[in-house]
Amino acid sequence: MLDLNKIYCMDCLEGMKEIPDKSIDLVITDPPYGIGIANNPIRQMHEKKDWDSEIPTIDYFNEMFRISKNQIIWGGNFFDLPPSQGFLIWDKEQPEDFTTSMCEYAWSSFQSPAKMFRYRVVDGISKVHPTQKPVKLFEWIIKNYANEGDVICDPFFGSGSCLVAAVRMGHQFIGFEKEPTYFEKAQIRIKNAQEQGKIGTWF
Repeated sequence: MLDLNKIYCMDCLEGMKEIPDKSIDLVITDPPYGIGIANNPIRQMHEKKDWDSEIPTIDYFNEMFRISKNQIIWGGNFFDLPPSQGFLIWDKEQPEDFTTSMCEYAWSSFQSPAKMFRYRVVDGISKVHPTQKPVKLFEWIIKNYANEGDVICDPFFGSGSCLVAAVRMGHQFIGFEKEPTYFEKAQIRIKNAQEQGKIGTWF
């Protein structure tokens, strides 16, 4: 098995093949949705332009299910996943202007009632990834869906927000990101969380 409390710059499909069955307690991840968001003119400042050109193949999801006991997958409405009543909703508290998404959905393996998290991102906060989600969102997920001592895995960690939350809440983790630019920026965020603990408001 790969080492825990480390992140790997590699295709997660290959990385997950090195992880034994059900050795991860909870996968929390935000895969590419295949909607071409990186090609939006607003996103042109970011280095990688084709990372969201297609959704992961079924092999990726099969590996996630194999290595983990439970899963929470953002963008679940874009993927062919089993029926679930345990959807999570992030209410972004955005104005109703019909140009930006006011909420996002996550599929979960937990057969519990759907839950909603309301949190508005403060304007002007710097992002390291085009679809970066707030650490506060992942802290809420871990608080409500993980148990003490659980190992958290994010196969598509992007900005690293999920793993920063795992560090801050005292969980072991492992993660994968194949784009070097995002990997390096996330590595800095995770290292800061490991060394400093709570340092201000994270996004």
